[in-house]
Amino acid sequence: MNLANRITMARIFLVPLIMFFLLVKMPLPNLVIGNFVISYNQVIAALIFIIAASTDSLDGYIARKRKLVTNLGKLLDPLADKLLVTAVLVSLVEMDKVGAFIVIVIISREFAVTGLRQIALLEGIVLAASKWGKWKTATQITAIIALLLNNFPFHFLNFDFDYWASWVAALITIYSGVDYFLKNKHVINVHT
Repeated sequence: MNLANRITMARIFLVPLIMFFLLVKMPLPNLVIGNFVISYNQVIAALIFIIAASTDSLDGYIARKRKLVTNLGKLLDPLADKLLVTAVLVSLVEMDKVGAFIVIVIISREFAVTGLRQIALLEGIVLAASKWGKWKTATQITAIIALLLNNFPFHFLNFDFDYWASWVAALITIYSGVDYFLKNKHVINVHT
């Protein structure tokens, strides 16, 4: 297994660790700064998430730069991304930090686009990610980090950045999904 694929696998293996720190009650104290309170569990989970999310660009860069692009990597990379985002979002719903509606929208788009990609693969067509897909990923990661950190540092400004970032992520997710289907409707037309 090459370096790029190892990095992708590491991202997958970090998912249960993040969930452990988010969902398992541990006797760690809270971090308190004035009226801002966050558990050390959440801080640790957020740091692991940031590390995992940052490897998304790294593995692709290494694969392209060193000519290590493989079919395994093409399969694992989007799977790792979806596992990471889905697991953390579902955990945040469980923790009552984000609305289920937003999470359902995001996960539904991922299933729909993955389905379209699978149909295209049956025809031997590889569907590339669009700029809106990249914006979708960036806004989702930004929203997740804000939610994991209890809206730090925006809490001190009395601005609900985490709330608004979640809605922006949901709207861009919807738009990117619609854009993806419209640009690739030829794949659907072949099978109707």
